[in-house]
Amino acid sequence: KDIKSSELESFAYEVLTGLSRRPKSLPSKYFYDDEGSRLFQKITSLDEYYLTRAEHSIFASQRGSILSQTGFRSMNLIELGAGDGHKTFLLIEELLNQSTPFHYYPIDISKGAMESLLLGIQDRFSGISVDGLVSDYFKGLQWINQHDSKQNLVLFLGSNIGNFSNEQAHAFLIKLWQVLNPGDMVLIGFDLKKDVDLMTRAYSDSKGVTSSFNLNLLQRINRELNADFDLNTFTHHAFYNPLKGAMESYLLSKIEQSVEIKHLGRNIEFHEFEPIHTEYSYKYTHRDIESLAANAGFSIENNYSDKDGYFVDSLWRVLK
Repeated sequence: KDIKSSELESFAYEVLTGLSRRPKSLPSKYFYDDEGSRLFQKITSLDEYYLTRAEHSIFASQRGSILSQTGFRSMNLIELGAGDGHKTFLLIEELLNQSTPFHYYPIDISKGAMESLLLGIQDRFSGISVDGLVSDYFKGLQWINQHDSKQNLVLFLGSNIGNFSNEQAHAFLIKLWQVLNPGDMVLIGFDLKKDVDLMTRAYSDSKGVTSSFNLNLLQRINRELNADFDLNTFTHHAFYNPLKGAMESYLLSKIEQSVEIKHLGRNIEFHEFEPIHTEYSYKYTHRDIESLAANAGFSIENNYSDKDGYFVDSLWRVLK
């Protein structure tokens, strides 16, 4: 079975269905090709993007408490959507300081991001047990369970949970609960609801990096599906929707135009200023977090927050 070909066809199918409906949409999971992953790492270092700094400060100041709260004497440290791993490196340092035996399993769909992460680990740590899995999260978790019997601490950081609607988040957490063992633990990053202007700047930065990140999705369609999107005729727009409790991101066609996607044998028509929805980023209250955990079969062991109260890393235990 040619996995690469099957992945391309899945991408083609979702692009076709997303751009054939009204309102048009594209799945945010396709942001993260190698260029998208590079741009996202650039976003995380921007002044306006408070999320990464807030979560990093939690890890820097409370990593010892997080690890001792697990009660694990040895563990699999599993990271879903590992990125560049800089927050996780703080946990790895703490595990090494505590002489706690562990095996690190980063899981990511981007081969480029994974290769970069593994090089970073080699440069920074010597002799730690690590296996990088380029995979869907749940396939990766199933593989680990079949090959390693240690208790699992699963990291789902950076408010990645916020890319799901409430229904999708619930379904994701139920699936996570099913694949984990009783007593396993999950550390999930949640971006809390806060000043709307602060949130808006984080998703529409002054240097235009977030705009490039969104537009790269059209560039990916050009490259992989032989399309002719002119990126200069689209603009990025982000705003907070208080009814959904989410930041919403769109690409707007600045002109009326027709875009050919040769791989699909289709032309996609755009009205002037017609939007393509690219992402939701849901924000949470503490009550929302309690409800998500309880409904999916987890108990909250502790919530760890930054000094400004912008962000929470919530440590959950699997109840079975």
